Amino acid sequence: MGKSACFTGHREISENPKKLSQRLYPILEKLVTDEKVTDFYAGGAVGFDTIAAMNVLRLRSDHPEVKLHLVLPCSNEEQTKNWNPTQKYDFKNILARADSVEYTSEHYHSRCMSIRNARLVENASDYCICYLDPAHRSGTAQTVELSRKKGLKVINLFEK
Repeated sequence: MGKSACFTGHREISENPKKLSQRLYPILEKLVTDEKVTDFYAGGAVGFDTIAAMNVLRLRSDHPEVKLHLVLPCSNEEQTKNWNPTQKYDFKNILARADSVEYTSEHYHSRCMSIRNARLVENASDYCICYLDPAHRSGTAQTVELSRKKGLKVINLFEK
């Protein structure tokens, strides 16, 4: 297996998602071409996770060695029950095109997101690519901290 990276980020994105996507894609492409990162792990949430997963799928068209692995916190129905139709559509599209899907819990419970986040870090060997506003305490902040403790290189796309 090649080098790997995980994604973590806020569900609410403070900038235009298309602009964030345009900034993310060349970073991912550079990781693939220069650093030989081939495996990307995403948590399947709305917001940054969705943007990241869609960029990995786009990248795969020019780099077939790239793999998208979803690490999901609970059943699809429970995870998406409060999402709007567009968010559900994007999730189903990503799910159908992922190279692997792992569920860390069968049902939603109070710790399922943090268990999923720990598993994302566990799977990554080299990088944590995040969208972290340092002013917010969040699961994203905890995941980045876990990544730093593991020695992953952290790339934060958050801009004020």
